[in-house]
Amino acid sequence: MKRILAMNKNQMRLDLNNPVFQAQLFKLSKQDQLGILGTLKKILMLTWNQVYVDKGLNWEAILSKTGPHGSRLHTIRVSKKFRAVVYRKENQMRFLTLHPDHNSAYH
Repeated sequence: MKRILAMNKNQMRLDLNNPVFQAQLFKLSKQDQLGILGTLKKILMLTWNQVYVDKGLNWEAILSKTGPHGSRLHTIRVSKKFRAVVYRKENQMRFLTLHPDHNSAYH
């Protein structure tokens, strides 16, 4: 059963159902998982415009590759140690992968 987290139907939604993302998240230490979950909770309270300009998330486009159906990929900082590769589909932020260093998110 797929779950998409959201506060209400007009707010940001997070799609955490990608099996690669889930496998990477579940392999992390509890401390790293809690840090990432705190960021996910924060994102749920933001609008897309707030996500784009938030200095903590540091939303950046990945110009070297595209996502599903040609979508533009981006990275966001989800903790001090990790960035996530994500893309936007309507009001959903879909998570694809986690990366422990900034540069690996772009290759």
